Amino acid sequence: MTPSIPVTPIRTLLVANRGEIAIRIVATARSMGIRTVAVFSDPDADAPHVRAADLAVRLPGSTPAETYLDQRAVLAAASATGADTIHPGYGFLSENASFARACAEAGIVFVGPSPEAIDAMGSKIAAKELMAAAGVPVLPGRTVTDDADIARLGDEVGYPIMVKAAFGGGGRGMRVVESADQLVEAVESARREAAAAFGDGTVFLERFVVSPRHIEVQIFGDHQGTVVHLFERECSIQRRHQKIIEESPSPAVSPDLRDALGAAATTAAKALGYVGAGTVEFVMAPDGTFAFLEVNTRLQVEHPVTEMITGLDLVRLQLTIAEGRPIPDEVLSAEIHGHAIEARLYAEDVAGGYLPVSGRLHRIRIPTSSARVDTGYVDGSVVSTFYDAMLAKVIAWAPTRAEAARRLTETLAGAQLHGPATNRDLLTAILTHPEFLAGATDTGFLERHGHGALATHDGRGPDHRLHAVAAGLAAAAVRRATAQVHETIPAGWRNVSTAPQTTRFELDGGVVTVQYRIGPSELFAAVDGTVLDDLRLVRSTPDTVELERGGVRHHLAVHAVADAVYVDGPTGSSRLVPVERFPVPVPQLPPGSLQAPLPGSVVRVLRAVGDAVEAGDTIVVIEAMKMEHRVVAPATGTVASVFVVPGDQVDTGAVLAIVEPHTTEGDTTDGS
Repeated sequence: MTPSIPVTPIRTLLVANRGEIAIRIVATARSMGIRTVAVFSDPDADAPHVRAADLAVRLPGSTPAETYLDQRAVLAAASATGADTIHPGYGFLSENASFARACAEAGIVFVGPSPEAIDAMGSKIAAKELMAAAGVPVLPGRTVTDDADIARLGDEVGYPIMVKAAFGGGGRGMRVVESADQLVEAVESARREAAAAFGDGTVFLERFVVSPRHIEVQIFGDHQGTVVHLFERECSIQRRHQKIIEESPSPAVSPDLRDALGAAATTAAKALGYVGAGTVEFVMAPDGTFAFLEVNTRLQVEHPVTEMITGLDLVRLQLTIAEGRPIPDEVLSAEIHGHAIEARLYAEDVAGGYLPVSGRLHRIRIPTSSARVDTGYVDGSVVSTFYDAMLAKVIAWAPTRAEAARRLTETLAGAQLHGPATNRDLLTAILTHPEFLAGATDTGFLERHGHGALATHDGRGPDHRLHAVAAGLAAAAVRRATAQVHETIPAGWRNVSTAPQTTRFELDGGVVTVQYRIGPSELFAAVDGTVLDDLRLVRSTPDTVELERGGVRHHLAVHAVADAVYVDGPTGSSRLVPVERFPVPVPQLPPGSLQAPLPGSVVRVLRAVGDAVEAGDTIVVIEAMKMEHRVVAPATGTVASVFVVPGDQVDTGAVLAIVEPHTTEGDTTDGS
């Protein structure tokens, strides 16, 4: 007999999160007639999610621990605004059993599973034991409890091994180890990262499946005991063990395999007495066999692809279940329609090892005509060093996978992203790669191909020469628009032909020289001495340049900010930095200087002055955006200076230490 569950409508919902997911939850709640409350840290005081909600409460401080992770502060905000329900989003407090209990004790509904279910899945170690007992296939593994046993445990599990944080997710606290000599350092590093991100440094060892796919299944359970799955998502394209492209359905999953995955996922949910939204994650070998990884007891970042193939609003379903209502019939009878692909757009230095970057977004404009865009940023927003660097999720749906990939590629290519570097070009390169289009991907895709090869595989990319000319012409238009005399005469115009105007830009680590002369019927333009033939200027303004070359017209958008000029066109985008005619000399750094690759906090200094080091040895470890980043010795040498201690905050480019390289036999000081 189905238990009788009272239905309690939600009146005021506090969203204990930030950015795009907070905005996403607020939008659905408002459509349901629910009043919404946002919370915000000091760096987020002007963030869009604050304005999206009906009410907002400040959480004093900057770091996650001071703000979004502070349970008492969040509950105080709920009390102050009369919130009867809290939605945690994902990350932060979303999988925190003690917070779910604290909500219940305060008489507040927590949108998520029970504290007991969160506890059971909060430890990946206990989760594997529970799933194995329920009959869900699992990988062999061992928990690290005594450092003296690490070598033995590694041998028992078998190499290659994945070192994993027992608590948390998002790729943090994870290391792949190929051999025994790497295991101790990997365990120590994973512990530190896990402790910083999740407050618990417990790690375990698990057999690493070579060339696996990452497949996950969306589940929902209600208070009446009904459990349903909403098909699978493929999340194999990853960097640093973090997903960047997700899709549904998986191109590798047949109807029979889908049934098997769904059955395993619902078995897992029933073993937990699961209520609310969750995701059961599996690792799948090339032969189609799969094993349990974990249950994420929350909404996933990639939930939009499931929404787009089913037509369901998963946040609405979460709130409906939280009110005590049963899973609706349209969810129980959901079917797959078409294909959806999501790309995570990050502020990061891809070539520098996918390092997150921060700074002001001068412009973020992503076309929405062919795709859904979930973002927590607007023009002028600042990407903070305190939080995840994801700028937006861009999701395309189409009747077929190939068409969805094309739509998503063109949407990303047409975006104007002015400010910190992004992974946009990497995403479009992946989406157009033959291997991806054939559905032949696994978690090693990026390691196998490398971002450099991906960037050039299909010949896509901007015409930097044309963009440099457009930047020069737009600057001339600015001078003409601000001229005090002869306002209708082009800047630099002479009634007798003379030398062309010259301007220089930094571009991709080099310098390009642009020369141009605007004539009555044609435009002379040269880049680095090469003349661009058959070029005609149609029109130019400070923010738009139209050029015709060989009968083909190019419409280029130009956006000049304080330190750069951004040019966007149909072939891509360029960032050009004007070179000063009389630059101010900058001091030269001493040889062997090790600089901070990004702003962050120094968490470890592993070498002291006078220590001998080998090339690749870690000297300093910096934590930024909840990830550890190693700064290593570039060559064999001796540590001459160390300028930081643990706890120091450093900016990009700060000199952390100096390593004097050892000279080799035959070297002399006079070069003879």
